[in-house]
Amino acid sequence: MENLMQNVVTHFPGHGTLFEEMYLEAKNRGKIESRVESILRVLAAQGVPVSDDVRERITTCADLDTLAVWFDRSLTVSKAEDLFTGETEATTAS
Repeated sequence: MENLMQNVVTHFPGHGTLFEEMYLEAKNRGKIESRVESILRVLAAQGVPVSDDVRERITTCADLDTLAVWFDRSLTVSKAEDLFTGETEATTAS
């Protein structure tokens, strides 16, 4: 086990190992899930109804920058659809 850990430390980070790629993918996925949950929680706390279509659009987005914009907007919107104001479907598809 100690030898295995030594190999992991030697080849991580920046060497593009499978372990590193899996780690970074999981870390990114965790950030995405956290932002999605935050958006939905803010909307719920403010009593903003979220349709199935809006929920699906939020939960299927994999772009952290887009989710950050939506989170900021979630703090002030009165309709969940307003999260997407000024955006086209092509710019938010991930």
